[in-house]
Amino acid sequence: MIVVTGGAGFIGSAFVWQLNQMGIRDILVVDNLACSEKWKNLVNLDYQDYLHRDAYLEKVRMDRLPAPRAIIHMGACSSTTERDADFLMENNYRYSKILAEYAMKHGARFIYASSAATYGDGQLGFDDDLRLAPQLKPLNMYGYSKQLFDLWVMRNGLLDRLCGLKFFNVFGPNEYHKQDMRSVVCKAFNQVHDHGRIRLFKSYHPEYEHGEQHRDFVYVKDCVAVMAWLLDHPGVNGIYNVGTGTSRTWNDLARAVFMAMGQSERIEYMEMPESLQAKYQYYTQARMERLARAGCPVRMRSLEDGVADYIAHLQASDPYLEPETRAGAAE
Repeated sequence: MIVVTGGAGFIGSAFVWQLNQMGIRDILVVDNLACSEKWKNLVNLDYQDYLHRDAYLEKVRMDRLPAPRAIIHMGACSSTTERDADFLMENNYRYSKILAEYAMKHGARFIYASSAATYGDGQLGFDDDLRLAPQLKPLNMYGYSKQLFDLWVMRNGLLDRLCGLKFFNVFGPNEYHKQDMRSVVCKAFNQVHDHGRIRLFKSYHPEYEHGEQHRDFVYVKDCVAVMAWLLDHPGVNGIYNVGTGTSRTWNDLARAVFMAMGQSERIEYMEMPESLQAKYQYYTQARMERLARAGCPVRMRSLEDGVADYIAHLQASDPYLEPETRAGAAE
């Protein structure tokens, strides 16, 4: 059996979909559905069973589950604005440690989600050369919780036994439940659908014009294709970036959304909340050479191709479409 934690979430449910495309259905989904709309991500998926994250953790601690073939650990609080540091320590860091130790005990493949948030303001670049990892300074507690687990993996000599993935700005189907943490593509689609315009944050950096802040936007279908390749190549281990290797601007993204929706461009810029200004990344771009050298054959879509595919999905999913109800920015 393949265990997918966070299996009802964004990347997790996309990976269950990918496994189904590969003919794999012996899957245990682990998540915390609570009162969220995440259950909708499971409706069209084929999997063996579901366990709440706490029930799964209890069974892991008591070693009362059949040994898994693999644990794909996507479960975490992914909110970059989460302020409960103790919660992030338990949910993102300690939970990951327990699952990694369990996987190593049973010889299971362990692939987990790290984050590009570990790179902080990017002063040290975005190179997944692990010699740089201890020097990284994340800008928020979410990034720090991911950084802590990366460092734990390194300090315990596990880099040759498991695989961590530093996802950059992922967008694509199954993220509607993430509310403020939805991608700009998802928010922008709703804004164009409801108001005919897209709102982006102004720049507060003299080197960047409004909307010219850069990100490495990567489509979720490409991310799960990378994960599927890694599942089938257990000899490839370590911590790798998952991005396109190309940095694009928010304006580029907005134009791609307008183009995919067949609408005229109308971009407005608004003030960024003061709480974000000191923690804002103005530029990210994944170095992808290490993953390529490892033999990964996945070719990442361009921003325009990824956005077009996603917009087509959103336009076909009106029953699940939630109108934009606030006048906030797309970022």
